[in-house]
Amino acid sequence: MKDIWKRAGDSKILRFKTVEEVPYLSFPILEETGLVKHGFSTKMGGVSQGKFATMNFTFTRGDNPGHVRENYRRMAKALGVDAEKMVLSYQTHTTNVRRVTESDAGKGITKEREYKDVDGLITNVPGITLVTFYADCVPLYFLDPVHKAIGLSHSGWRGTVKHMGEVTVKRMEESFGTKAEDLIACIGPSICGACYEVGSEVAEEFKKSFEEKYWQEILTEKENGKYLLDLWKANEIILLKAGLRKEHIQITDICTHCNSDYLFSHRTTGNERGNLAAFLSLSEEKGRLNENDCSQ
Repeated sequence: MKDIWKRAGDSKILRFKTVEEVPYLSFPILEETGLVKHGFSTKMGGVSQGKFATMNFTFTRGDNPGHVRENYRRMAKALGVDAEKMVLSYQTHTTNVRRVTESDAGKGITKEREYKDVDGLITNVPGITLVTFYADCVPLYFLDPVHKAIGLSHSGWRGTVKHMGEVTVKRMEESFGTKAEDLIACIGPSICGACYEVGSEVAEEFKKSFEEKYWQEILTEKENGKYLLDLWKANEIILLKAGLRKEHIQITDICTHCNSDYLFSHRTTGNERGNLAAFLSLSEEKGRLNENDCSQ
């Protein structure tokens, strides 16, 4: 398949796949465990129209609800999961993480969500698919291959400055006995450091939140007094400080703003858009772990 993406570097980290006529992106480090089903959506493969065309996953921006439900059905079929067992976040740029159980299956799609202000989801229930939403912010995928548990968190600049990745790791530790050194994590498609310009007030928040030795890695001051902010690097630093191993972290090479023909980007179109989604499900069948896997 032709690689249509503008990528950061030449390694082609993210895989571009099409299953059941639905294109999506995936991480090799997660695929190769055989323990999860996962993906990150594109604009392509759905039925939504106009500014939502075509694979929109939000019900809150005015899209036809029937179109959105059909998009979920198509993605579920492509990933090999049950759309009625998906559980949706309710994102408001918090660091609140909800533990998902069997009783949550379908919430946000076939059932009302009784929760709000939830930007992260964790579970150890096979067959439940966690779903979070994006249009430049950072998706964080987590897999504990030892205790068979997963996490999926939304981390925009507000979540990143409050160390959402570390918060999610701690919630998995408390809930499942997860050890940070066992975790496999992915920093998903989002706006890159060359595209994400922020004001001095945001830069100051990051300077308060990160040690000075990291400032040059995550912030680049521009002549206009603004800064370029590298959320990929910031989240990598957070995960490493939380105890993850560098070799267990895979970082996106695809920027949503650079690839706005194929991905929704708030920086590109503002609110006149749909939402992308990240999907992560613990497989119901037993996974395959190779001899180099961290759980061995």
